[in-house]
Amino acid sequence: MNFVEELKWRGMIHDIMPGTEELINKEMTTAYVGIDPTADSLHIGHLVSIMMLKHFQLCGHKPLALVGGATGMIGDPSGKSEERNLLSEEVLRHNQECIKKQLLRFLDFETGPNKAEIVNNYDWMKDFSFLAFLREVGKHLPVNYMMAKDSVKKRLETGISFTEFSYQLVQAYDFFFLYQNKNCKLQMGGSDQWGNITSGTELIRRKVGGEVFALTCPLITKADGSKFGKTEKGNVWLDANYTSPYHFYQFWLNCSDEDTKKYIKIFSLFSKEEIDSMIAEHDAAPHLRVLQKALAEDITIRIHSKQDLEVAREASEMLFGKGTTENLKKLPENVFLSVFEGVPMFNVAKTEIENGIDIIDLLAEKTQILSSKSEARRAMAENSISINKNKIAQDFKCTSAELINDKYLLVQKGKKNYYIVICE
Repeated sequence: MNFVEELKWRGMIHDIMPGTEELINKEMTTAYVGIDPTADSLHIGHLVSIMMLKHFQLCGHKPLALVGGATGMIGDPSGKSEERNLLSEEVLRHNQECIKKQLLRFLDFETGPNKAEIVNNYDWMKDFSFLAFLREVGKHLPVNYMMAKDSVKKRLETGISFTEFSYQLVQAYDFFFLYQNKNCKLQMGGSDQWGNITSGTELIRRKVGGEVFALTCPLITKADGSKFGKTEKGNVWLDANYTSPYHFYQFWLNCSDEDTKKYIKIFSLFSKEEIDSMIAEHDAAPHLRVLQKALAEDITIRIHSKQDLEVAREASEMLFGKGTTENLKKLPENVFLSVFEGVPMFNVAKTEIENGIDIIDLLAEKTQILSSKSEARRAMAENSISINKNKIAQDFKCTSAELINDKYLLVQKGKKNYYIVICE
């Protein structure tokens, strides 16, 4: 499989240095992508460059994932309008370990001559003195060359510290170090990294006359131009503690048709033939959302697990009317609360329902889900009230046997109005 051709049809190449394809076709090549541990989880914005490493390895080449313990202490100015907050060494170490665990889900670190490696630039930067760095690195890249980079030019008006200005020197040295010690001849990343990456190729050329290469992928955006991977709650994270598998699944399920046609090429491992077939099937019946379901299922399994996918699917059915009482009661508490996040909640003492509470009293007096007993009786007569997905009669009494997770009642009025009663 030809790596560059694979990325081309997937829409994953923005810039590529001349000679890159010839190098890769000629020999097993080592390439790296850098990730700064500014948080203790990756988000889906990181997935593009990780998928580049995945395809690189599948094509028989050796991927390096550089977790930037040193660069993370400085902060990359690329794409930023203001100075980053500096993180403590302790926080950075914690973040690095968390990211390493996530990378294990994508790359093969165990088998073959092209098994993946994780490297940390803190290992080679920690004993590098300031004076030695200036002599060994700073001497080779002129200031006017560094200032011409977009990441620096865009910040000159608002201000850039020497710390962030020097970031490209540290990243350039990373490439040099990996070239010298790991025979790494290619650096990959997002298109906003082109300036930093080419600083590395220039440093290697000037210092030792070496020839290395660069390849970047486009920064992913939505069809409306807004930022990919951002929701009202912020980033879509790979860590289930920050973005639940249910919300993760929902993010992909709710992507537009136009976006999904692009995303399924970038974020899945489906072949060109499989994707072309799915797009044709989708276009014939867009309302079935074949593409969205295929992508959401594939990526939820790879990031989380098949079991998490099944729970997310069942949870989705709850919200859109197909769920059953049995499935509802099987949902873990955190998933149940994720699905019904934002619906009105009412508190009732658990003792009130232990011996049974009249449904009219529950709806109109104990919770104010409905404004009066007469409105509650009218709703019951119209057969529009469900408890835990079961339609109920006017003489129904709620007992603790109905509780979900021994704590909650789900009340539904009509098709779309949900309420949660918390019984403690």
